[in-house]
Amino acid sequence: MEAVSAAKMRKAQQQVLSTRPYAAQAREVLSYIARLPNVENNALNPMIQPRTVRRSGILLITGDRGLAGGFNANILRRLALFMRQRRQGGVEVEVVTVGRKGRDWLLRYDPHIRAEFSGMPDSPSVADIGPITRVLVDDYTQGYFDEVQMVYTEFVNTVQQVPAVKQLLPIIPAEPTVPMAPEYIFEPSPEAVLNQVLYGFTEVQILQAIFESLASEHSARMVAMRNATDAANELIDSLTLTYNKARQESITNELMDIIGGSVALEG
Repeated sequence: MEAVSAAKMRKAQQQVLSTRPYAAQAREVLSYIARLPNVENNALNPMIQPRTVRRSGILLITGDRGLAGGFNANILRRLALFMRQRRQGGVEVEVVTVGRKGRDWLLRYDPHIRAEFSGMPDSPSVADIGPITRVLVDDYTQGYFDEVQMVYTEFVNTVQQVPAVKQLLPIIPAEPTVPMAPEYIFEPSPEAVLNQVLYGFTEVQILQAIFESLASEHSARMVAMRNATDAANELIDSLTLTYNKARQESITNELMDIIGGSVALEG
C-alpha cells in the first residue's frame, strides 16, 4: 500500500503543482474585473453581488477511503469548528460533500446534507466536477444559499497538509489598494469577459480544491503506510527477540536437566 500510494502521490503532486498557477491567476483576474467601477454587479451577475448571509452552503472535500493518518479527521475537525462559528452567528448551514468519509461523518452527527458525491477519479476533469458546480451555482443564484464556502485540505508538501476554508461565492473583489497588473487587456470589455468566464472560473476553483485534496490524501496515506511498515518491522524485531530469549531459556533448562540427571547417575 505504501508503494501504490507513493506512485499515486507523485502523479497527484505533479497535477496540483501544474494547475495551481492557472487557478490563482484566474481568481486574480476576475477579482480585478469585479472591482472595476463600470461593472454593475446587480445587473451583471448575482455571483458577484454580496448579500446578507442567512444560509451558508459548504463544499466539503474529503477522501473516499481511510488509512490516511489524520487526513480526514483534520478536515472534519476544521469543518465542525466552521459550522459552529456560523451557527453561533445565527446562520443556517448545509453541506455538499465530495467523498464518503465526510458524508458518513455528517450522517452520524449532522443530517443537513444538500447533496453528496463520491467515487471521484484520481485525475478528475471538468466533466467530473460539472454536477458539483451546477448544484452550488444554481443554489446560490436562485437565492437558496447566500454564500458558498469550500472546506478542503491544501497541499503544502509530502509531510504537511493544511485544512483550509475559502469563499467560493460571491467572488470577492480585489482591494482598492491592490494595483492591477498593466498587462491585462480585456476584449471586448471587462463586462463581457466576466459574463463568459464566471462559471468556468468557479469550476476551476472547485477542480483545484479537489486536486489539492487528492495530493494531500495520497501524501498522508503514503506517510501513514510508511509509519505502519516501520511499526510492523519494529514489532517483528521485538517479537523475534522475545522468541529467541524464550527459546534460549528452554534450551538452557533442558541442558540443566540433562546435566543434573547425568550427575545423579554418576553419583
